[in-house]
This record gives sequence, structure tokens and C-alpha cells, in this order.
Amino acid sequence: MPPLSTDLFDFTLPGHLIAQKPVERRDGSRLLVVDRKTRSIQHRTFSDLPEYLGPGDTLIRNTAAVLPARLNAQRKSGGEVECLLLRPTSENNVWWCLLRPGKKLPPGAVFVREGAFSARVLEKDSEGTARVRFETGDLGSIVNVANRLGSVPLPPYIIRSQEDDQRAFDLSRYQTVYADPTRQVAVAAPTAGLHFTKELLTCLENRGVEAANVVLHVGLGTFKPIATESIEEHPIHREYYEMPPATQSVLHERRGGRRVAVGTTAVRAIESFLRLNHPSPSTDQSYIDEAAIYLFPPCHFLGVDCLITNFHQPRSTLLCLVSAFLTPGSTDGITWLKEIYGEAIRSEYRFFSYGDAMLIL
Repeated sequence: MPPLSTDLFDFTLPGHLIAQKPVERRDGSRLLVVDRKTRSIQHRTFSDLPEYLGPGDTLIRNTAAVLPARLNAQRKSGGEVECLLLRPTSENNVWWCLLRPGKKLPPGAVFVREGAFSARVLEKDSEGTARVRFETGDLGSIVNVANRLGSVPLPPYIIRSQEDDQRAFDLSRYQTVYADPTRQVAVAAPTAGLHFTKELLTCLENRGVEAANVVLHVGLGTFKPIATESIEEHPIHREYYEMPPATQSVLHERRGGRRVAVGTTAVRAIESFLRLNHPSPSTDQSYIDEAAIYLFPPCHFLGVDCLITNFHQPRSTLLCLVSAFLTPGSTDGITWLKEIYGEAIRSEYRFFSYGDAMLIL
């Protein structure tokens, strides 16, 4: 099979359809329902989701919590610094970070936020990411500092003016209602889960729909567009994931119901786990590994029967994943997804992180 051109995953999106804020009520977002057996589309609301799920089905969702990881500081010269906490190292208060302006912060450089922390750049990797040691005094860990002073690392297509202070709003809404506050390991929200309310989850539970959790440490790579000529040439991003024992059982023991992945982050964790551990003996420990899987047509899926997902950016690996899921084992989903997205654009669906959702049955 010849390489797939990245141009196949491109489309034109009117700027006004890029959602800057979520709808007032989480489950009031729109839901485009795609039935793969009948190749039909329905326009619904997310609160209608229980009509499509039933006893024995299992929602597999990413419970990673978003850390308010964007910290403002200053260099000794007085210049402004933006530090984005990406992932911790094994050393206390030492993190890999994204720094701006990066060129003015070489190894050895120091930046501070008065009354909160001082930081020293220890090294930089080939991609310009910096390993930084933080001194926080009585404030404890840099995570504590971030929770007090940090901003939500919203995607670059969500524009907030400096006068538009919505920190409290974004801390609440750029977080799922089932996020585990002890697992603040994401710098981007698993956005398909943003549509759920506690009431909707209770309704699904009453219908016999079960829930199983994974924790995938969502990184900035999820926003990185494909810049290569073919999608196969793109270096896929890597993200750690944790698979609890109960979820391992759901994936290894088919119980008759459907496994419904809430978002592409859940899909990456599920498919990474099963490709390494299928079949696997039962265990009483969480499985921890790094997801380096790249899902694009014409791949097959081992552990996902249905998918809830948002509408994704052109030329993205997430678009590749969704097109593959539409027609597993075939490349026909590429054209079909562009038709579906065309319908969504004509119908004025809202796109990306704070936008509407799609359910693929």
C-alpha cells in the first residue's frame, strides 16, 4: 500500500466554528451520531446519549486531571517568562518544561516569581524542552504552586485576552466532572469527557451502563499537526498511561456489551495496552507504560467498539485515528470522515476542545 498523503486529512474550517467557550450546560452540546452499519447520521444533543447505550455497555474514560501548568515569571533582567510544566522527573521538584522565550533561557539560566518560586534551567533536549529545578520554600511542591497561581494551559486556538480573566471558569470547565484530583498529570483535557454531567452519568448507570477508568497523561503532542508529506513519516508523540486492574478485566473478558471509549486518549491507552498484553493473566496491580501507538487507516481496533470524540483539527493524528475507526481495516473512512465533517460544518457544529461531540456506533 502506498503512503497516505497528509493532504487527505486536510479540510477548511471557518474560523467562527472554533469554539472559544463551552456551552452553558455541559450536556447541552450537540451530538452528531454516526451509525457505521447503516452509514447514517443523526443530529442530537449530548444529553440524548443514554438512548444509544444500554445494559452491559462500558464507558472507558480517561480520569486524568488537568494541572494549571502555565506559570508566569521573570528573568533576572526583568524580561517576562512563561513556563509550562510538562512532566515531572524522578527528582523532587524537577520537571521537564516548555519555556518562552526559550532562546533566552539556556542551561544555567534562572527565572523567578517573587514570593512563589525560583527556577534554574538544568539542560535542554533536542526539541528545546528544558529540565528545570524549582525552589519553592514553604510552599511545598511546584504542583502546589501551580494550583495556587498557575493558569489552565488552554490550546492555542482558544484566545483569551489579558483583560479576559477566566481562570476560575477554565479551571472548572476545562476539566471533566470525573477527573481524579490526585492524578493531575495532563496538560490538555481529555475533551470528549467535558460533555458529561454527574446527572448524565447517574442516568447511564441506572440504565446498566458501567464505567471503567484509565489515566493517560495527555501531553502537548496531541496538538502537534502533521508536518510531513505522508502521515507515516510523522513522529508520533508518546504519553504515559495507567491501566487499573478492573479496566484490564473489562478489556480481556468480553461480557457481551460494547466498550465505548470516551475520547482518543482512552483509545490510545486501550489499544497500546492490548497490543502489548493480549491475552494477559489477571492482575491486582495497575499496568503502567508509555503509549507510542499511531493509529491510522487501515488499522484494526482490539478494544474499542464505539467512540465518543470531539471534532478535530485538520492534518492531525486524531483525525487519522477517527477515520481509521470509521472503517477498520480499510482506508474508506478518510473520504467518509471528510463527508461527515462537511455536514458538521454546514450544520454549524462547534469544533475542537470546547466544541461539540460525535458518537460513532
